[in-house]
Amino acid sequence: MALIVQKYGGTSVGSAERIIAVAQRVMQTVKAGNSLVVVVSAMGKTTDGLVKLANAISSNPCRREMDMLLATGEQVSIALLSMALQELGQPAISLTGAQVGIVTEAEHTRARILNISSQRIERHLKDGKVVVVAGFQGISSTTDWEITTLGRGGSDTSAVALAAALKASYCEIYTDVPGILTTDPRIVPEAQLMSEITCDEMLELASLGAKVLHPRAVEIARNYGVELVVRSSWTDDPGTRVVSPIPQPRSLVGLEITRPVDGVEADTDQAKVALLRVPDRPGVAARLFGEIARQNLDVDLIIQSIHEGNTNDIAFTVTTPILKRAEAVAQAIAPVLRSHTTAQEEAEVMVQQQIAKVSIVGAGMIGRPGVAAQMFATLSDARINIQMISTSEVKVSCVIDAEDCDRAIDVLCKAFEIDRVYKSELQSAISNSTLPPVRGVALDLKQAQLAIRQVADRPGTAAKLFGLLAERNISVDMIIQSQRCRVIDGIPKRDIAFTVAQIDAEEARQVLEAAASEFGWSEVIVDSAIAKVSVVGAGMVGQPGVAARMFEALAQHQINIQMITTSEIKISCVVAQEQGITALKAIHAAFELGSNQQIEVPA
Repeated sequence: MALIVQKYGGTSVGSAERIIAVAQRVMQTVKAGNSLVVVVSAMGKTTDGLVKLANAISSNPCRREMDMLLATGEQVSIALLSMALQELGQPAISLTGAQVGIVTEAEHTRARILNISSQRIERHLKDGKVVVVAGFQGISSTTDWEITTLGRGGSDTSAVALAAALKASYCEIYTDVPGILTTDPRIVPEAQLMSEITCDEMLELASLGAKVLHPRAVEIARNYGVELVVRSSWTDDPGTRVVSPIPQPRSLVGLEITRPVDGVEADTDQAKVALLRVPDRPGVAARLFGEIARQNLDVDLIIQSIHEGNTNDIAFTVTTPILKRAEAVAQAIAPVLRSHTTAQEEAEVMVQQQIAKVSIVGAGMIGRPGVAAQMFATLSDARINIQMISTSEVKVSCVIDAEDCDRAIDVLCKAFEIDRVYKSELQSAISNSTLPPVRGVALDLKQAQLAIRQVADRPGTAAKLFGLLAERNISVDMIIQSQRCRVIDGIPKRDIAFTVAQIDAEEARQVLEAAASEFGWSEVIVDSAIAKVSVVGAGMVGQPGVAARMFEALAQHQINIQMITTSEIKISCVVAQEQGITALKAIHAAFELGSNQQIEVPA
């Protein structure tokens, strides 16, 4: 007999009729001989309605009272679903997060789970009952009895955490789409259903599809080896399996407060090629990487910094054996991009050998603003200068001098309490795979870009900058350090650009402007009218041409790329916000990810 955790979202329990339908589905699972824990969200738009009520009373409601208010939504759902099951003759009991024993941090509206006491659930399961649990909520401790909520995606998080604590056979996430799709079906109705996706891919595609799975839930599944299945509430289709790697043994104490970094990676077989002062117009990146792809050259990191005037810089890294060929491609393209008579304004190629890439890797860094800052500070304290930065949801990479690599590994392992150098299982697992290079395309329209001009190019600057933001709990997404360096008053300086959530942009600007005189950087520029479009796929490892195909799709629609950053399985571009949806559709079509069937998302 299997123990299964099922989670139903707000639309799935949005009315009495839908709750009865959920009860009937639950009964089918029980009749198949399974023990069942069911986690539910608040009905329909209940949470939105409660937030609206609070805002009608107060322009800045107390976080504690918001938790007291919002936690009531799930209590309605669990009571009604339990009643519906009892009407069908199935013994059931509803339990709040506190009654279940979900103990969290004392952080109202955004708590993380510390521990789950599973004894009460196990007792009810032994008695043959279906246990219906309120998602999204917990309790700060057994002494204070403070109700807490887990923030956005909290019911997903509750369900997977319960599955981990109970050692469930698997966890089913029921939603209003048939599974994980290649993109958001609300934008691209012909989005294709995936039968399977890895946790790594899912984490990188945090905003994939109809946002059906929160990254915190995927993080727990990855850490504890929980098998996830995302399915439709309206059909019996099998949905999408989210496959977890075999986990390292870990305690359930501090369940969601795990180490943010699982390991440290290093690669000394790297060289950098940079094109400086290339025209800031659509098609430049497509032309460069299209030719690189035609030469069958595999590129690792790609970084395009913010524009300066009418030009910007593009840099990429390759393995040392193919450096000469990559440099030849860049040198051949540079003259074509030149249009000025002044030598200082012309595109030029810069090559640097004797570099290394060091990275920190970990699903736990999602939503923890201080992780990147801690990495930068650690390197700074060791007097190691950072030449390039590239980030993704679960990885931060820095290019440094090769001679500093061993020291960087030592200090990073010590700082993040890592006793081993991380060896990515991804490349070996898929080196012989026939996976398509791109599994899905994601669009984020809720980011803003900040650019800081003339930041001192010396150890410690990035640590100070991102440390200031971490102190304000501002999470940073993409980080780009420009390749162009200027000496001003005897100090070499570069520009740094990064993206944050739009709601944090103004606070970030104020913090950085207030520190400008102390740390010596110049103006801080904010652009909230941007969109980030990303492609993700484990199959792109070792397959040249993926970036070129993405850039060409954008160029064909005259979409200019403002920033580029990459990881092994993800390429992200910042474009104008008004072109975001067009960019998503163009890239989705370019990688032939559509299907003949259109997905309709219920209201």
